[in-house]
Amino acid sequence: MTTTAEANEEGFEIPRRYFAAAAILIGVLMSSLDSSIVNIALPTIAADLEVSSASVIWVANGYQVASAATMLICASLGSRIGERRFYTIGLVLFTLASLGCALASTFTALVTMRVIQGLSYAVLISVGYGLYRVIFPASSLGTVFGLNALTFAVGTALGPALGGLIVSYASWPWLFYINIPFGIAAIAFSVVSLGEDTHKAHGFDVFGAVTSAAALGLFVLAVDQIGRWGNYTVLLLVVVSVVLMYLFGIGQTRAKNPLLPLDIFRSRRYTFAVLTSITMFISQGMALVALPFVLQHTYAYSVLDSAFIFTPWPMTVALCAPLAGRLTNRFNATHVSSIGVLIFCLGMGSLVFLSENPTAGDFLWRVALCGMGYGFFLPPNNKEMFENTAKNRTATASGVLSTARTTGQSIGAALVAVVIALMGGLSGSAEGQFSVYVFSLACAISALSLLASMARIYNGMTKI
Repeated sequence: MTTTAEANEEGFEIPRRYFAAAAILIGVLMSSLDSSIVNIALPTIAADLEVSSASVIWVANGYQVASAATMLICASLGSRIGERRFYTIGLVLFTLASLGCALASTFTALVTMRVIQGLSYAVLISVGYGLYRVIFPASSLGTVFGLNALTFAVGTALGPALGGLIVSYASWPWLFYINIPFGIAAIAFSVVSLGEDTHKAHGFDVFGAVTSAAALGLFVLAVDQIGRWGNYTVLLLVVVSVVLMYLFGIGQTRAKNPLLPLDIFRSRRYTFAVLTSITMFISQGMALVALPFVLQHTYAYSVLDSAFIFTPWPMTVALCAPLAGRLTNRFNATHVSSIGVLIFCLGMGSLVFLSENPTAGDFLWRVALCGMGYGFFLPPNNKEMFENTAKNRTATASGVLSTARTTGQSIGAALVAVVIALMGGLSGSAEGQFSVYVFSLACAISALSLLASMARIYNGMTKI
């Protein structure tokens, strides 16, 4: 059996390594499935609980706002409580919250449980990625990040279809009941295999926790309410969020135990990997929100046909992400990631040049190209981030990555709403130009991501 020191350098011994990884991967599957399975059932939930369509959106919003606002806090708490113990706490909380959602008989109870689910999701994601660095040796990180991306893609892809089947043949509480067996299995693997934490940080940045939670929460709320609340209200939320984020940044330079230790950004390779992630998540968020509008409004495809056309995206991610992970064990992760960003950018660009009457085939290869690029981008970029992070900053790096994903995708969704608003809606002559404008903007943002990724190569930050 390996010693603790050897485990830190070489990962856990086999088979403990695989059981510990299963605890993380099941958590990823649960959280990705839960984030995508509920939306399709919102009309059914609204009718059953007798609430308006505008109100029932908070079943989704409560989860999103709670997780976005607490990612950095959870990452900081994880390093102080102990990442392994904190992750297990997150699994227990997520499983109990799922049971609470299923048993909720009122709208208020359901939203409350969804907020708790969002908090526990932040716990899982904020420390889960970093635990891979403890479980696996450095030579295997590319492979496991590829497997993680595959699991996330499968959960996201299965969510809408599985949710539709459950609502059609059972009842909406089963959307949450299905988490319970997964949660119990993950808790068992976690308790048996993750072991005890060997390092814990001390102190907690209360001012940073309050300002970051308020800033991120208000920002995500403002993004989510574009088009629903008045423009001045949304603008006020954004301004307050920016001011709070500025205060948070100032506070981090003075705090004894900062929530976000800024020394993590001393590594230029890490910093550019984060910038690449944010811009890619923005572009991806735009595409995922815009595609249904383009397919159903601009080209009059049915909901079922739209779902079929979108399928190549998660399928190619599921195929390419594990391959990209294995490639990074043999080739430079930055190079592989940059190739993925380039392919994604080309996919976005190809969607700009759709014909006036495109066939399903015209969409399928373009959507597949986007998914291929995203699949080749994600695992290598994640590996690059964690390889350039000090061991004692692993939880922080995991929280930054999760915050980048949530914030980037929220900004992407907001930009789609902005494009629609500037065009005066999706009607008349503007409808035909929507895909050109929105995919051009998404392509430009992914090009910025490519520049950030390539900077790691041409500034001598990586070995050629």
